[in-house]
Amino acid sequence: MNSLLKRQIGKHLKNGLNNMDQFLESIDDSYTNYEDQIAILQHSIKISSDELYEANQKLRAEADSLKEINKNLEFILNSMNLDSNAFETLNNFNTSDYIKYQTIEIIKINKQREELLISLEKQNQSLNEYAHIVSHDLKSPLRSIHSLITWIKEDNGQNFNEKTNDYFSLIQKKVEKMNHLIQGILTYSKIDKIKILNEDVDLNDLVNNINNMIFIPSNIEIIIKNKLPIIRNDMFRMQQLFQNLISNAINFNDKPIGTVEIDFVEKEYLFVFSVKDNGVGISNKNQEKIFQIFESVNNDDKSGGIGLSIVKRILDNSNEKIWVESQEDSGTTFYFTLHKQ
Repeated sequence: MNSLLKRQIGKHLKNGLNNMDQFLESIDDSYTNYEDQIAILQHSIKISSDELYEANQKLRAEADSLKEINKNLEFILNSMNLDSNAFETLNNFNTSDYIKYQTIEIIKINKQREELLISLEKQNQSLNEYAHIVSHDLKSPLRSIHSLITWIKEDNGQNFNEKTNDYFSLIQKKVEKMNHLIQGILTYSKIDKIKILNEDVDLNDLVNNINNMIFIPSNIEIIIKNKLPIIRNDMFRMQQLFQNLISNAINFNDKPIGTVEIDFVEKEYLFVFSVKDNGVGISNKNQEKIFQIFESVNNDDKSGGIGLSIVKRILDNSNEKIWVESQEDSGTTFYFTLHKQ
């Protein structure tokens, strides 16, 4: 158990639980420390993402340099086949020295590229290790807090006033949100590290399993408009893809009777899937922002700002596309492609 939380429990339970409000406030104070740790983790992942983007830009610049050098070499080789009249313009041109210089440049650029790739790999590995370590350290006190709240409610549930019950609800919501965020970070960090398995995936079974796994409020109905296809893809990634889109549609549905419709259109080389809801909708200015990690356009306790980032990462890694059509208070439809294999 976290040391700060342990001290708070010891202090208030030593001679009996006399002041429940003060005790719960102390638990809430100890919880703040873990919000700070989550904030640090989010910040480090954002910094690492920026570094990876910058490194990608460098790699592209170096690739362009290589293309330019290749063009120069092509010019040299072509010039060697020109007739005697063409060589009159190249009297002062030393092809041997030029090729030697270009070769040295290629070797130098390739070495820089290899060093950059090694550095990127080390940074990525460090980030993954950091995410797993911090997530593991955070999960343990969360379990302790959850167990503690359960025991207190079981022993004293009938004696709590309204304010005390409000404290319990607040702590439970924070614990649930942090646990969801931690799991999201772990999933996001490993989504492109797990080996891709090319297997038959029955999307009808997949969606039904997801519906049985997640919490669906009684006022929301999940509708499969047409029987979904069986595709060749990776089961883990497809589950993450559909689960995050369905969960997102449920979490941001404020209607008395909510619907989530799943459908697809088959084309020659690919399927275009859609997940449509009649929820709160997304304004035009936020429709790109929603795919960025830790960005949530609604202040919702259930949203960690990472679900749609996982969806985007899965599709980007497979060279697929995703786009959104939405208006505020009129629902949202996410479209994405999956190529046939």
